[in-house]
Amino acid sequence: MSTHDQRFFDVFILVIGSLVAIAVILIFIARSVGAATQTLWVREYPVYGQGVSERLKPAGSAALPGAAGPEETPVAAAVAAKAAPVAAPLSGPQVFNQACNACHGAGIGGAPKNGDKAAWAARIAQGDATLYKHALEGFQGATGFMPAKGGWANLSDGEITAAVDYMVSQSR
Repeated sequence: MSTHDQRFFDVFILVIGSLVAIAVILIFIARSVGAATQTLWVREYPVYGQGVSERLKPAGSAALPGAAGPEETPVAAAVAAKAAPVAAPLSGPQVFNQACNACHGAGIGGAPKNGDKAAWAARIAQGDATLYKHALEGFQGATGFMPAKGGWANLSDGEITAAVDYMVSQSR
């Protein structure tokens, strides 16, 4: 490398370094001036502080029907006036398709496939009460594991027994 090139690189690095140092100094000056004037601005103009407080308030609040609250909103009054309909329990085929089919459709984890008469024969022979108990409480057997309610804790006992009845009817 020639001395002319070396001198150019030295001057170039010096100029870039100086510009970076000036930028850093300007940033610190701007931050200190901004912090001082912002605090002064908030103290001198209470409307600004109130506006900030207003913007930071929660967007809304939850009002339960019949619960005493600070204010009665039109939405809460409408909800209180009209009770939510109770969901109808799912049928056996619906529960099977939603929850049971994941394991009993493919035979995963030792689960007897729906409609497999040979795999279900010994289980059906134990009786409905045993099948219901295993489905509701879970079961650890030699061929696999069944979690309580098939892992669907949100299903009612009636929905689970309807699904068991459906699978048994398909496997007889």
